[in-house]
Amino acid sequence: MFILRFVCLLVFLSFCGETGRPAHAQLPTEASPFQFQQAKRKQVRVPIVLQRNLLVVQAMLNGYGPFNFLLDTGVGTSIITSAALGDSLHLRHGQNYRVVGAGGLDSGLLAYQTDSVRVSLPGVVAPAMTWLVLSEDVLNLSGYVGLPIHGILGSELFRSFVVTLQPEQGNMLLNAPAIYRTPRGKRWATVPISIEKDKAYFTALVQLTDSLALPLKLVLDTGASHALSIELDSDSRLVGPTRRLPSDLGRGLTGTVRGFLGRVGSVQLGRYTLRSVLTSFPDAADVHHRIDVPRNGNVGYELLKRFSLVIDYPHQRLLLRPNLSFREAFEHDMSGLDLLAAGPDFRRYLILRVEPNSPAAIAGLEPNEELLSINFIPVSALSLTQLGRMMHSEDGRVLLMVLRRPNGDLHTATVRLKRQI
Repeated sequence: MFILRFVCLLVFLSFCGETGRPAHAQLPTEASPFQFQQAKRKQVRVPIVLQRNLLVVQAMLNGYGPFNFLLDTGVGTSIITSAALGDSLHLRHGQNYRVVGAGGLDSGLLAYQTDSVRVSLPGVVAPAMTWLVLSEDVLNLSGYVGLPIHGILGSELFRSFVVTLQPEQGNMLLNAPAIYRTPRGKRWATVPISIEKDKAYFTALVQLTDSLALPLKLVLDTGASHALSIELDSDSRLVGPTRRLPSDLGRGLTGTVRGFLGRVGSVQLGRYTLRSVLTSFPDAADVHHRIDVPRNGNVGYELLKRFSLVIDYPHQRLLLRPNLSFREAFEHDMSGLDLLAAGPDFRRYLILRVEPNSPAAIAGLEPNEELLSINFIPVSALSLTQLGRMMHSEDGRVLLMVLRRPNGDLHTATVRLKRQI
């Protein structure tokens, strides 16, 4: 869902060929697709941008670009979301696939495999990488993130290097695995991971209720903007919280993913414990079918950003150290507005949806209206990330908005934020 609440961007990508078998079983996998452009280099620094809890990196494809990609450990094979981009680059059309969404539903979307794509980031290159190209940009990641997004760069980069994420400094470090030195310091903790179907899994102890704590197998998912998602039907012992907020949790290839939000008492990563973690609980029919590796959920960047983080696929571990965000409260959107970025510079913000009985609904806001200003600040001067911070900043905060209705009429609205979960 293209929403100002920091929840999961749920992208269900199960590819089936004519035999009906999952396409990931047919795609070639190389141990280290990327390499340093200069053989003697052992580390490079690559710029990244954090927008709406999603990491964006620029890459060149076959010498053209740069193009923007989400950096996503939750995707085993990288994806180009626009067929027009694939055509403009004259990418080879390989095997065609039918894209199956959540619950095994046919999305009506097609994709094709293309190989031998040269992918370049500053200082590193993948000489011949395999991608999947969607026939239509149904996810509109650009509208969600608020800047042009051309696809998703997945596990290939993480399989090739030890990756240190430093979004607060605007970069990531790519290190040669063979000579990587583990950072020193008593505050660093190590969490073992397993690599299955090109994705990273780890176990975290989750306090579900006062009397129930379970070790859960979770996907490491830098492409999810939420903190934690738990699939209750993955284990008969799992129970959801009593206090819950029905919500649209994201958008899949077959439409909106429903579920509810709640909180778990704590999540333990290594020796560190995060408390009162805001958690998504998707409806079972929407998410737990057709998964290829049994798991209980995933951890997204709203939780991961609280650590200095080293993602080390080659040595099958996470290294983490609490940063200045570690003790920040996990908050949900307090307005009830879902916004979509539009326009050539993605600085026009349209109301996609208004949550029933929310502060925005009480204030009379409606879908398809355009937000023009908030607290006398033109929204064209704000990014979606900045707007999101305002929308979940403080219980009781008053936001004065100026909006344009679809017929062109202007009106004002006063939205009083309310913590709902």
